[in-house]
Amino acid sequence: MPLIQEQHYRAVENLLHEWARAIDEDRVEAICELMQADGRYTVTSRFNHDRGLPMAVIDCHSAAQLRDRIKSMRLANVYEPHHYRHLISGLQIVGQEQGALQLRSNFLIVRTMELDGTMKLFASGQCQDLVDMVAGEPRFRQRKFIYDSRAIDTMMIIPL
Repeated sequence: MPLIQEQHYRAVENLLHEWARAIDEDRVEAICELMQADGRYTVTSRFNHDRGLPMAVIDCHSAAQLRDRIKSMRLANVYEPHHYRHLISGLQIVGQEQGALQLRSNFLIVRTMELDGTMKLFASGQCQDLVDMVAGEPRFRQRKFIYDSRAIDTMMIIPL
């Protein structure tokens, strides 16, 4: 592993885990602080991604846009309360692009419905991320979740 990767591997690993933990612990607003102000957050199907199709379930072009989506989730959306539990594996730093580290990792998300306790595999797939080291701290320039199925079981309220 080249020196740049060895130096930053633990920092980016912690960044990925902090993202997941913030969502799993219902501190969803905290994920906005893990992105650069102009960072992009996208959730799309593998089907669309593999064909270069632009349709995404979520496509936020800035941390502020993601913050607005989360605020809407808290104040305006009506949905059955549920929680996620993230499992992350296979983290690799696969290169650099315009000074940012290119990351690949796998994710598996279990959704638990709060009222009846039903648990279900909600999403699995790959993350393709670009991470900048800003003042020694990693921040997402781009966070792209590519889920394996062609459909989402129900509407996606909570970010992945």
